[in-house]
Amino acid sequence: MTGLRPMRARDVREPHRAATLELLFDLFFVVAVSFAGSALHHALSAGHVGEGLIGYLTTFFAIWWAWMNYSWFASAYDTDDWLYRLMTLAQMGGVLVLAAGVPRAFEEHDFGVVYLGYLIMRLAMAGQWLRAAGGDPAGRRTAIRYAIGICVAQLGWVAVLLVHGSMFLAAFALGALLELAVPVWAESARRTPWHPHHIAERYGLFTIIMMGENVLAATIAVQEQAREGGFGPGLPGLAAGTLVIVFALWWIYFDPPAHELLDSNRRAIPWGYGHYLIFAAVGAFSSGVEVSVDDLTGRAHLPPVGVGLAVAVPVAVFLVMVWLLHVRPHGYGPVDGAAFLAAAALVLLAALTPAPIPVIAVVLAALVAVSGAARRRRGT
Repeated sequence: MTGLRPMRARDVREPHRAATLELLFDLFFVVAVSFAGSALHHALSAGHVGEGLIGYLTTFFAIWWAWMNYSWFASAYDTDDWLYRLMTLAQMGGVLVLAAGVPRAFEEHDFGVVYLGYLIMRLAMAGQWLRAAGGDPAGRRTAIRYAIGICVAQLGWVAVLLVHGSMFLAAFALGALLELAVPVWAESARRTPWHPHHIAERYGLFTIIMMGENVLAATIAVQEQAREGGFGPGLPGLAAGTLVIVFALWWIYFDPPAHELLDSNRRAIPWGYGHYLIFAAVGAFSSGVEVSVDDLTGRAHLPPVGVGLAVAVPVAVFLVMVWLLHVRPHGYGPVDGAAFLAAAALVLLAALTPAPIPVIAVVLAALVAVSGAARRRRGT
């Protein structure tokens, strides 16, 4: 660890840029994602679909937004000195506070602890931007805008906490729009020097970590059911299908090179924002698998179609968003695009079958084969 030094901008052309402290940072966020996914699983199995989805999507927004802001900031201003590390540590602490409040947010609709954790992370982030404003004269205006925008947004969330009942979603949407507007406003002054390869790597690593959470959640669920009642006839197919689905999702996400698309804020900001649905879908998939395990043992209070949709909807959302953000911009051709959209439709229809997870696994394996063959024919 080096001594305290000015927080100057990193070189956007810096070779061999790799994540360091950010990997530890990601692990803390996966704890919060795990809490949110577990709460969604229990809500779906209990038949509380609407409440579960609202709780999951709102808490996941806080998790994702704090992670995303830190990742882009670190790509531009990571000095790795003691003060930078301590402020990052404060954000990690905020993640754990947020995670601790997730069950209460789901069960009692009380987001006070979630907001406290979020506030800790965001104020630490505002402090980082103020430090960047002092160390990078060229980017001072942008950094100050970020700091101001973050603080104003936190005041907005206080107002959201005071709203209850049917107006909560509308108030939350306004708060989320305010947060989303901050980078657009700040970057209009001057683009921060984020690194395209580094950003693509950060998003890819977080995707892998969340996919690992899928495997862990499914393994624990299967283990618990095997301990309680032994392996039922549908359990091996569910486990094997889950493994194939996770591997296919990894293949689909990483096949097109993402860094080539990140050549401007005009393209990078929608790409970064769109990953909210990709990350949320990966997290919800593990909940769907756990609901399917509950259904095999008679503990899920959902109709068969609802159990299938708990897996099919996250996978379909993942396919559509990867097609929009990764595949379509590369222009691989109409066959490739049609394959993705057809696969998403077939995945949703798989919810109507007696064994949705094995059927979805077959659909995704076919998508990998078809899209790979189409790209080879085009020489891409």
